[in-house]
Amino acid sequence: MPVQTSKPRFVKIAVPCPLYKTFDYRLPATFGDRAIQPGVRVRVPFGRQKLIGIVIEEVSSSDVPANKLKPVTAVLDENNLLGDDILKLLLWAARYYVHPLGDALQTALPVFLRSNDDATPALNEYWRLTQPATEEIQQSLKRAPKQQQLYQLLHAAAEKGLDTDALNARIENWRAPLRALLEKQLIESFTRPALLTSQNKSHKAPTLNDEQIEAIKNIEAHRKQHAVHVVNGITGSGKTEVYLALCEAMLADGKQILVLVPEIGLTPQLTQRFLERLNASIVILHSAMNDKQRYAAWHAAANGQARLVIGTRSSVFTPMPDLGLIIIDEEHDGSYKQQDGFRYNARDLAILRARNRNIPIVLGSATPSLESLNNINEQRYHAHFLKQRANKKPLPKIQLINLCSQKLYEGLADGLLAKIRQHLDAQGQVLLFINRRGFAPLLMCHDCGWTTSCQRCDAHMTFHKRRKQLHCHHCGSQRPAPENCDDCGSDNILAIGAGTERIEHFLQERFPQTQVSRIDRDSTRNKGTLQEKLDKAHSGESGILVGTQMLAKGHDFPNITLVCVLDTDQALFSADFRAAEHLAQLITQVSGRAGRAEKAGEVLIQTHHPDHPLLQTLLHSGYPAFAKAALQERAAAGLPPIHHLVLLRCESVNASAAPAFLQQAADLAKQIELKDIDLFGPIPAPMERRAGRYRHQIMLQSKQRKNLHRLLNWWVPQLQQLPAARKVRWSIDVDPYDTF
Repeated sequence: MPVQTSKPRFVKIAVPCPLYKTFDYRLPATFGDRAIQPGVRVRVPFGRQKLIGIVIEEVSSSDVPANKLKPVTAVLDENNLLGDDILKLLLWAARYYVHPLGDALQTALPVFLRSNDDATPALNEYWRLTQPATEEIQQSLKRAPKQQQLYQLLHAAAEKGLDTDALNARIENWRAPLRALLEKQLIESFTRPALLTSQNKSHKAPTLNDEQIEAIKNIEAHRKQHAVHVVNGITGSGKTEVYLALCEAMLADGKQILVLVPEIGLTPQLTQRFLERLNASIVILHSAMNDKQRYAAWHAAANGQARLVIGTRSSVFTPMPDLGLIIIDEEHDGSYKQQDGFRYNARDLAILRARNRNIPIVLGSATPSLESLNNINEQRYHAHFLKQRANKKPLPKIQLINLCSQKLYEGLADGLLAKIRQHLDAQGQVLLFINRRGFAPLLMCHDCGWTTSCQRCDAHMTFHKRRKQLHCHHCGSQRPAPENCDDCGSDNILAIGAGTERIEHFLQERFPQTQVSRIDRDSTRNKGTLQEKLDKAHSGESGILVGTQMLAKGHDFPNITLVCVLDTDQALFSADFRAAEHLAQLITQVSGRAGRAEKAGEVLIQTHHPDHPLLQTLLHSGYPAFAKAALQERAAAGLPPIHHLVLLRCESVNASAAPAFLQQAADLAKQIELKDIDLFGPIPAPMERRAGRYRHQIMLQSKQRKNLHRLLNWWVPQLQQLPAARKVRWSIDVDPYDTF
């Protein structure tokens, strides 16, 4: 009797590579008749490598003969680790953002799962009592005080137990007594994810005002269906209290909650607020965690142990089986847009995820993006306005300081310095905002005019005095600061302009009795430094804060009474079409740090252009009036959010290769009818040379997204075939956040 052979089985797999396609593989005969789910990880041969790919679907046949298909080396998971909703979201996102599917899926996976076959998370070890504590046991430990102390601590912790971090914080040299208690079988070890839970729920909800109550009531009315809610509240209006009230209701219904924040620096403060008020297990997710910690938190959310996730951009892809609410804090922030690789917008994908799950999503901001405001105007989003501060105090008074013809001290006007002294004498804190790190933007020879330019970028190198180095903040190049001019040899080198380091140094000399604290990316590199500086700011130990955008949003410093914005002029005349929106949001956000408690606040803005329309509008009518005018300007210019953009970005080491490729791309696009699409370029990027590469781009503009995607679906496969494509790096950026 002839031996029956089982019918070959084929799967389409997304492999992490820059190709816009999936690849067919054979399932090995040893896999038998077992079902294989989409979303399962598999290890496959790919060229000379063995990579971890994702199964997209099982198919009955392949265009490639079965005997020529490579077999799957190993099936790593029994079930789809991402979950059906995340897989669906990623399949859509890869199409919408025109990005290779395999790379998009890899971006969504924790780093741990991209390189490890075993999906078992590294869990924290905890210890707890094996039986209820008795007086007899307590007495038996009297002669071993360390064991008795540890036993009492574990008794107080009850079933939760204590982990290494908790024991380190509570008792010295605990390992020997712990071993002794284990040998006596009085305690036992167990593992679980590092979930955050509040030890003391003593913080009660404050009395809410009518606007907050109305917002909560209206959002709760849609709690079991999809709707996008924009909580447009002025700074200090209590948006977080609205979030907390909504979370309490969702947790009571047994739902999970995803909270996205734009920056790592905002997670500790927000997490603390949530821990103080919510009876829930919380995990945080951001890039400062190591791979094992991040995967353990991700896994806890995926299996339902964590009921609330607070994370940055990529947390939008966290599987949560009981998800009932998504909150996007500071929804206007550009950090939600990934600027390289898979160029997705986490805010927009979160809205789509909420729609797919039929759940509500809340976008919170004092300065909503023009996209969100336009959607409110089009009645796609629900708006909830919080027009008064929670403490009923007025918004801070804003004044412009005209710098023209004034004598400046390291960029600071006399009037501003006098105000700083006045507020310090009144026991207030002062915040100075300047969006420029380092000591000075450049060094210049006073004799011949030579400047410290980056050899790899069309930019100057910033002088960092404390390290005596020059840094390029665009490509990361560093070199020692010169003592003599490279051109003429003169030692008459001047530091031109001011950055956070220079302002900090000057103010510490000017106000020696006051502690000056600088908060920027350079001063907070070491682990724990940022939280330490924020704690000193909250306690009032630091009287003057100098910082960049890290200080501008989300933080609540109750004793700050004066905010000074030092440099706005550069953004007033930027070539980027979003620059005015960013500046208006930044000024409004940083101004909102003043006067958030009992003391009245004041805001000073230094400028050489006090009559500029943007500043005058913000001064007299506020952000809503600016946004209304900006939307009208965008409509007239055919710019987002009224029209839609796509950038074809290209860069090359050779100065002529990028424009040559883009010209071929433009000629290719013009071969078909560009229905209602405008094509601009090739043109150099605003910074033409960066990190040693020449950068050019083509812009596509249309009122209809579907027209742009119809072109892209035909165009991108053709671009891959162009001979010039091999000599350049190119990428598609759908809905670009900037044109830089």
